[in-house]
Amino acid sequence: MNSFELQCPIPISEYPTVTMGHGGGGRLTQMLIERMLRPAFGNPALDVLHDGARLEAGGARLAFSTDSYVISPLFFPGGDIGSLAIHGTINDLAMCGARPLALSAALILEEGLPMETLWRVVQSMRDAAAAAGVPVVTGDTKVVDRGKGDGVFINTSGVGLIPAGVEIDPRRAAPGDVVLVSGPVANHGIAIMSVREGLEFETALESDSAALHTMVAGLLDAVGGAAHVLRDPTRGGVASALNEIAQSARVGVSIDEAAIPLDEEVRGACEILGLDPLYVANEGKFLAIVAREAAGQALAALRAHPLGARAAMIGQVTAEHPGTVVLRSRIGGSRVVDMLSGEQLPRIC
Repeated sequence: MNSFELQCPIPISEYPTVTMGHGGGGRLTQMLIERMLRPAFGNPALDVLHDGARLEAGGARLAFSTDSYVISPLFFPGGDIGSLAIHGTINDLAMCGARPLALSAALILEEGLPMETLWRVVQSMRDAAAAAGVPVVTGDTKVVDRGKGDGVFINTSGVGLIPAGVEIDPRRAAPGDVVLVSGPVANHGIAIMSVREGLEFETALESDSAALHTMVAGLLDAVGGAAHVLRDPTRGGVASALNEIAQSARVGVSIDEAAIPLDEEVRGACEILGLDPLYVANEGKFLAIVAREAAGQALAALRAHPLGARAAMIGQVTAEHPGTVVLRSRIGGSRVVDMLSGEQLPRIC
């Protein structure tokens, strides 16, 4: 046994190598963060474990976030890796309550990638940034050997300004708060899987990939400090996102299966594929935990936005079962909705 094995905080006997599950947004990702990355880099901004870091500079409150995109296939119904990379980082800033200001973009390209493919990706990034009103202001490009990059990987980082009076923090979830979702869940992950598995449905399934910052701004304008937590349920889906919030705030979360909006085509695809929609990734939806007295205003603000017409209240925060999410089923029973234990849908974002 070498010195690394004696010191490494990840149980080497269980996971001697990195697995796909370590990137799935569930329990293994949480283990990697809590046992290795957080102890190595721990500081007050990082320790919040938010979608981005909150920083103060010159009297301004800033949000800073970064994300990498390795999705397969590169092009899918409703989007592609380029628009996804722009939307994803804009949304991470929005989940901090910030108004996005600017993005960076780094491209890791595989030798042999057709220039036509690269140009399609770049055009998509350009169009998505222009539509969102958030410019790409700096970047980097690297090329790796043929066979070692899977076409293109993208990293985007972003900075945003947090308005006065906005205090979004996963630790602010409190008993009595309500849980809202901005629309139907699981569309993105199922759109990707339908392409991979060659599934065909009467209605085309498309990713929900979208920039959410204007809808978030409308919510915050409507309820202000009554908005306590925002989270986009990407990897690991709604279930993993709510577990992370419950554990951060040491509260329980109860959700109602019948209240969760879900397109029938997506429900059917999940049944065919044996997937629980609560664990399927989303790229254009977000969860909001707000004070109960502001629930009506919050829902009205979400539904007033084109992307939030089917927003719904799906549950509440409780002092019971702290750190745990419990779902009330359609037939009246209850079950614990745990953190995703592995990689349900690899290469999904």
